[in-house]
Amino acid sequence: MEELIAKRYIKALKSNADLESMQNMTTIFSVLAESFKNDKFVTIIDSPNIDVKDKSKLLLDAVKEANSNKVNNFIKLLVENKRINIIPAIAKELKKDLAKSTKNYEGVVYSDTDIDAKLIGDLSAGLSKKFDSKISLASVKNDFNGIKVDVEGLGIEINFSKDRIDSQIIEHIIKAI
Repeated sequence: MEELIAKRYIKALKSNADLESMQNMTTIFSVLAESFKNDKFVTIIDSPNIDVKDKSKLLLDAVKEANSNKVNNFIKLLVENKRINIIPAIAKELKKDLAKSTKNYEGVVYSDTDIDAKLIGDLSAGLSKKFDSKISLASVKNDFNGIKVDVEGLGIEINFSKDRIDSQIIEHIIKAI
């Protein structure tokens, strides 16, 4: 739900904005979104006892260095409409929109073993060529029994599960008998 609301706000935000200003706004809102991981910050933002003007001042002070009237007015609009809590969704959607505009995507390779950096680079180069984009991949070690590549911005998810391959081999042997 928040993504839908965020998209409507982003549409207004990016009107008459060039690529450089979109990159700046993406950076600004990404930093603001990180603030929402702080429990004290969320408590202040969600508190009904704190005046709306104080919340607005807090957010405006956080983006003061950007020196952008458009961002300041946008923050005031979010505070006025009681939509402060969608800032993380706005940051996420801005990143997606910027990635689509620049054709630069980030992805993650999940595996239960360490993957060689050269293999990650080759995989990244292959996907970049296939999708005519620049795709950067990072490796994350987890308990997935196989390899899984996820590039969210492009909607790509490729996985090779050892368990699934084993079960398919067994099925094939059974069918052959």
